[in-house]
Formats: sequence, C-alpha cells, structure tokens
Amino acid sequence: MDSKNRSALSKSRLARTLAKVLHIRAVTGGNRKPKSQDKFKNEAVKNDVLNKGQLNSFVDKDEKLKKRAATEAFLANLFASISAVKSAYAELQFAQSPYDPEFIQSADEVIVSELKSLSELKHCYLTKQFDEYYSLETTLVLAEIKEQKSILKTYYIMGKKLDSQLKLILSEITFLRETLNEANKENKLLEKRLMREQVSDLDNLQLTKLSPSHFIMFLQQTIRSIRSFVMLLCREMEYAGWDLDAAALSIQPGIMFLKSSDKCYAFESFVCREMFDGFNHPQFLISKESTTEEKKQQRLFFNRFLKLRSANVADYLAWKPKSAFARFCCAKYLKLVHPKMESSLFGDLDHRNLLSSGEYPDTTFFSTFAEMAKRIWLLQCLAFSFDPEVAMFQVSSECRFSDVYMESVNEEAFLMSSGSPETEPRVGFPMVPGFMVGKTVIQCQVYLC
Repeated sequence: MDSKNRSALSKSRLARTLAKVLHIRAVTGGNRKPKSQDKFKNEAVKNDVLNKGQLNSFVDKDEKLKKRAATEAFLANLFASISAVKSAYAELQFAQSPYDPEFIQSADEVIVSELKSLSELKHCYLTKQFDEYYSLETTLVLAEIKEQKSILKTYYIMGKKLDSQLKLILSEITFLRETLNEANKENKLLEKRLMREQVSDLDNLQLTKLSPSHFIMFLQQTIRSIRSFVMLLCREMEYAGWDLDAAALSIQPGIMFLKSSDKCYAFESFVCREMFDGFNHPQFLISKESTTEEKKQQRLFFNRFLKLRSANVADYLAWKPKSAFARFCCAKYLKLVHPKMESSLFGDLDHRNLLSSGEYPDTTFFSTFAEMAKRIWLLQCLAFSFDPEVAMFQVSSECRFSDVYMESVNEEAFLMSSGSPETEPRVGFPMVPGFMVGKTVIQCQVYLC
C-alpha cells in the first residue's frame, strides 16, 4: 500500500510539473528561440538595409556628377561658340575699313559655322540629348582651348584696330602741328605789322595828341623787354647751377606755385619791384637836379622821350656816360644784381667794376638789361609828358582780387575756387604795376594763389 501510494504521488507530481511547463510556453508564445539568436538576426537585417541604402546613395551621386559634368561640358561648348562668333564678328568689322573682300568672306564663313553649332547645341538642350554628346572629359578642355583662341583673336583684332586709330591720330596731330606752325607764322607777321603800326604811331606822336592808348602801347613793349631780361637771367642762373625753386621762394616766401613754370613770375616780380621803384618821382630820384618845377615841364620829358627812343642804347651810354639815364642804368644794375649773384653767374665782378669806373660792359647780359632799363626810363618820360602826369600804383599781397585794378597772370587759380569767400583767390604777390592815365585805369598784373 505504501509502495502504491508513493508511485501515485510521484506520477501526480510529474503531471503537475509538465502542466506548469506547458502553461508557461502557452503564455510566452510557445516555442521561441533564445534572445541572443534574435539579436543577431535583427542586426544582420539592419546591416543589409544600410548597405542597400548606401549603394543607392552612391548610384544617385554618380548620376548627379555625370549630369553635372555633362551640363558643364554643354555650357563650355556654348560659351566657346559664342566667343568664336564674337571674334569673327570683330574680324568682319575690321575688314570693312579698309575693305578686304577675302577677309570678309572668311569671317562670314566662321560666323555661319558657329551659328550652326549654336543651333545644334540648342536642339540638344531641348531634346535632353546633351548628356550623351557632352559628357566626355576632353570636351571641357577642348571648349576652353577654343574659347581662349577666340578671345586672343578678338584682342589681336582690337590691337590692330587701335594701332590704326593711333596712326590716324598721329597723322591728325602732324596736320594740326603744321597748321599751328602756319598760324604762329601768321601771328608773328601780324605782330610785326602791328608793331610797325605802333612804332609809326609813336614816331608821329605829338604832345598835344597824347592819349592813354599811346601809353598802353609803349607799356606793352616795356613788359616784353622785362620778360626778355627775366628769361635771360633764369637761363644764366640755371647754367650756374642755381636752384631756381629755392631762389623763387627766397624772393616770395610762403608762396605755393600752381605750376613749376610759374616760378619765373617770382623773378619778374623782383625785377619790376626794383626797376619801377621811384617811378612816380622825376628821374626816379636818381638825379640831384630834379626839382618841383621840372615835374611840371611836360615838354621837357616828351623831348627826352623822343630823343632817347630812336637812339641805340649802347651808343647813347658811350656818348653820354654821365647822363641822367646813364646814372639810372648804373644805379639800377647795382641794386638789381647782387655781387654774389654776379660772381656766381660770371665768375667775377667785372660788370660792377666797369660801372663803378664810369664804363659799361659790352656783354649780352648787360645789353639786354640796358635795353630793359631804357624802356622803363622812356615809359616814365612818357608818363610825365601827360597832363596830369600818369601815376603808378601797386597792390599788396593777400588782398582781394579786383577785376577793375588787377589782371591775373594765372587764370587757373579761379578754377580752384568754389565761389565762397574762403576759397576766393588772393593776391600772392604783385608783378607789373598798374597806372592811372587820367580817368583810365591800366590794370596791374598779379599772381594769385
């Protein structure tokens, strides 16, 4: 009995155990594989999906690159053809003048050929066929070569065209230069004729018929004589190694010359200042014989004018070495030409030594100076021949410009002015003085800055 009960008990226990196992399987889904096997399987699937995605991505990128390369090749051919048309058209234009039929025909054939190429490109683009024709690697290089050749050809034609235009301009310049030379010759002839007329007017001059126009004519001759001496003085200074810029600034310190050639005006102002000093006094206060009564003797001064005007200055100085004019000439030279300047220009003081001994140098420099001095002396004689006598006036630096009393030798100074009082040009320094002939104003000449 006990053995039977033990057997039955073990069987019932086995049955309960099997029932629990079956219940657990039913709850968990029956026969399942281990978790480790499911994990490996899922990773394999994932890798397979990723590999397929990367492959598709690589394929898409490769197709895009091919399409982009084909597009670039198509555009390169398009621009190369356009450049070829442009160069051929430039060649066609250049062949028009001078007319070259062979050159024109060649350019026309190139234009027609390139227009056909452009038409083919348009057709390929519209039909989406350019991928097949322009995807080669060499296409880009060939198109670039073609475009560069066309550009070089265009530049070459432009260079030839500019060269022909330059030759035309040079020929026009030559023609204009010849025209200018002819005009200058005519001007010189007219100037000589005018001078002869002025000389004849002054030759037939009478005291009772004096007018401001006579004084103006002789003043113009005097100014030309002054400028001739200034030019000679500047040349001598250059030959002697002078720094003309520094010399000009020493005469007119603080002046900014608008042009480098304007420095000659500084020397002209210095010469005028020294030579015209004392102009309003009889005989420039050189002669001690000048009296108040002499100032009123218009006839006396007019006769001096007529007598000296027709004389040669060198002969007159040799004939009358102690005359009032001779003393004027000597005094003005010694005042105008400093000993250091004379020594620098000529290497000695022979001019001063001769003048001090009562003799006069026989040099080009002194004869040019003496001619200038004669003109200024005669101008004063003519001024005192008027009734009332002519009065000289001068303006000061930094004063405002007046159209009535002043004439500018550098008109470009007005271009730098904006019209405001702050930018209005001012007198840098005076040059040739002005004169009052009765109620007539003869403007003084000034340098503006």
